[in-house]
Amino acid sequence: MKTYSINIAVRPEHLDDLNHVNNVQYLEWVQQISKEHWQKLTRPEWDAHYVWVVRSHHITYHRPAVLGDLLTVVTHVKAARGAQSERHVRILLEGSETPVVTCTTNWVLLDAESGKPSRVPEDMIRAMD
Repeated sequence: MKTYSINIAVRPEHLDDLNHVNNVQYLEWVQQISKEHWQKLTRPEWDAHYVWVVRSHHITYHRPAVLGDLLTVVTHVKAARGAQSERHVRILLEGSETPVVTCTTNWVLLDAESGKPSRVPEDMIRAMD
């Protein structure tokens, strides 16, 4: 399984009224790392013919992150079958395995021209493994 990670420092603009990282911010980070990871894996011919869209996100909040926290965001694709893939994202306190947020996202691969679901090609599955 190919993993990808980024580090983030919690800044004032990430906070909500309780001075915790806003729930929507976590989702933005999930989207950001998913996109960056895919850009590392993809090939030009895939980008020309396919597009990924979100079917669902399931987020679990384990503890709040606050101003100044350093976070590590880690992702991998757990499985791909049919037209779907299951991506996992963990947001951890940097330098630890302490979870802040975990998220499972189900993505659907669409044909870029027709907009209809398309079976994930075997070479794409191998690239994500």
